Amino acid sequence: MKTYSQKPAEVDKKWVLFDAEGVVLGRLATEIAHRLRGKHLPTFTPHVDGGDHIVVINAEKVLLTGRKRENKTYYRHTGYPGGIKEQKAGKMLDGRFPTRVLELAVTRMMPGGPLTRAQLKNLRIYAGADHPHEAQAPEKIEFAGANVKNTLRG
Repeated sequence: MKTYSQKPAEVDKKWVLFDAEGVVLGRLATEIAHRLRGKHLPTFTPHVDGGDHIVVINAEKVLLTGRKRENKTYYRHTGYPGGIKEQKAGKMLDGRFPTRVLELAVTRMMPGGPLTRAQLKNLRIYAGADHPHEAQAPEKIEFAGANVKNTLRG
């Protein structure tokens, strides 16, 4: 029996919709990274972009467990000496770009390199409930109800 290796011409990309309202950030990010790479398919090939197009809505309503909202820190550097900046996760979610928290979580779960950068272009994250991809008829994934741990309990 020979090992199957998928060719780029054989890839059939689907459109998938996730609703992030009330969902734990890390659990959602792992599922999105898994689907972006195409690891949920039996035809997974590591060097081929075989993942789906992912649309995430309500990203500003994602939940963080424990005290991560106050304690989790994101760092960036301006490029100048002494130019390191930090921002807490709660301030990012309440700020101008609340989608960056989920975007950073998914990006850091991907392996890195040119293929990953191409796969991340298939990810579209929106802070609110509206998105411009209705014409693609994305399949809605019920992620919150799939497992009790995907949402915070009481």
